[in-house]
Amino acid sequence: MSAIERRSVSYSQNFLKSPALVDQLLNKSDIHITDIVYEIGPGKGIITGRLAQRCRQVIAIEKDYELAASLRSRFAGIPNVKIHIGDFLEYRLPNNHYKVFANIPFNITSAVVTHLISTHIPPDDAYLVMQREAAEKFLGQPRESLYAILLKPTFELELLHCFRRSDFVPVPRVDVVMLRLRKRGPPLVARNDMQLFRDFVVYVFTMPQPSLRSTLNSIFTPPQLKRLSNDLNLDLARTPTTLSLDQWLSLFHAFKLLAGPQALSAISGSERCLRQQQARLDKVHRTHISSKGGR
Repeated sequence: MSAIERRSVSYSQNFLKSPALVDQLLNKSDIHITDIVYEIGPGKGIITGRLAQRCRQVIAIEKDYELAASLRSRFAGIPNVKIHIGDFLEYRLPNNHYKVFANIPFNITSAVVTHLISTHIPPDDAYLVMQREAAEKFLGQPRESLYAILLKPTFELELLHCFRRSDFVPVPRVDVVMLRLRKRGPPLVARNDMQLFRDFVVYVFTMPQPSLRSTLNSIFTPPQLKRLSNDLNLDLARTPTTLSLDQWLSLFHAFKLLAGPQALSAISGSERCLRQQQARLDKVHRTHISSKGGR
């Protein structure tokens, strides 16, 4: 089994076939000759080569040693291309301005997006090829999702392109799009409050109780909750997915003002725990898929 075939099986990655299509995507982007651009999972380098003609530097992060060696050979004479061998999810992103343009493996889409928003300096712009279903989740369509509420204070999201399935090899069984994440300036939540906001949102979204009332009862007193319900027009019998972004921001602002030590302790580390759970599930899934592919 070739390296490309291994990647397709283990990570559900489908590779673009046409350099001309990559050029069309780049023409829709805001990538310029002064930009440093990171690519995730470059495969054979069809995107890498086109990026190299458009930006100051391309840093392509490839986990597969065989593919990385081939890429280093292919781009050996191109000074603005750097091939890094390693796992993007463990890669330390820079503390300066950068952008991301990548056809990411579908099976790690959520993990990639989480890594981008959790880093100290998020990208100025990110252009990610992903399943339409995942993009709609991030966009909050038809209802706001956990990931949408985590993303939107930092990024403005836009569905930039809809692909044909025949644009890829192997041909995917799902619809595929390119999602743009453009960093807001300034963010809707202050940077020094961002981790508290994420813990708060994850805590409320992942509590087993079905209603806002039963979930928020653990971090607000009954009088506080009654006042919030009136002030923010909250239907406490409904679920977290029914809240708008503005309601989430207002609810978090109230939490910051009213929360005591017990409430702060209750939500602390909620995002970290969720990421650890997802990492374990992703590892089990990849191991299962890899074992099937090796048969």
